Amino acid sequence: MSNHNPDPQVLLEFALESVWQAGRLTLGYFQTAVPAERKADNTPVTLADREAEQLLRRRITRYWPDHGIIGEEFGRSPSNSPYTWIIDPIDGTKSFVSGVPLYSNLLALTDGDEALLGVANFPALEEMIYARRGEGCYWNGRRTRVSVKSELREALVLTSELNYFQAAHRWDAWLRLCEQTYAQRTWGDAYGYFLVATGRAEIMVDPAMHVWDCGPFQVILEEAGGTFTDWRGTPTIHGNESIATNGVLLEQVLALVDDRGQR
Repeated sequence: MSNHNPDPQVLLEFALESVWQAGRLTLGYFQTAVPAERKADNTPVTLADREAEQLLRRRITRYWPDHGIIGEEFGRSPSNSPYTWIIDPIDGTKSFVSGVPLYSNLLALTDGDEALLGVANFPALEEMIYARRGEGCYWNGRRTRVSVKSELREALVLTSELNYFQAAHRWDAWLRLCEQTYAQRTWGDAYGYFLVATGRAEIMVDPAMHVWDCGPFQVILEEAGGTFTDWRGTPTIHGNESIATNGVLLEQVLALVDDRGQR
């Protein structure tokens, strides 16, 4: 099979198997008091993070040697191909090292700036969500969609860490969201986007993100009928920030987080 024009379904099946293997590897370290180092940005990293990313890189290099790779722990491996795999071997490492089962393994494939497919695996929960462009979104093999709630006062809004809003000077935006929504929880990291895509929450906001945090979620949310954008409403995984919604509530959320409109 050509690396230059790969079959999209074969790519998806490869991604599903690869992420399942990475998840199985990380489970071997989960709830074992694995030591965590602190990176320059004060976020934790473990042997499980590094080994899972190495596993994914080996598989990609073996089966798709022409493709580029971007990973959280080992950076960019450029190529001349338009295809790039984006890896977050453990999203939610703070949860992982605390023995909390909400961590995930993330993998996405992009063609230029467009995400073609995305997979988020939650191995400790035995749950997986994935999507391929134009083919719908699936949760453990079943088609899934976002919620249909159309009023903020009925919405559940999620985020990852409250201190990120203060560091980004967006605390007031978070307070406005809290005032207008029914419930607020820090069921964050990839798990929050998973909840929006499966109709169990309506809004997820993060004022600070990396491309490996975002990688799978634009295609997952859009194929589930929702949205994944930056804070200006532009659909992208490259915005260094993110808002996921059920689609119906996007414009209302954007109006609330736009500080210019609040002056």
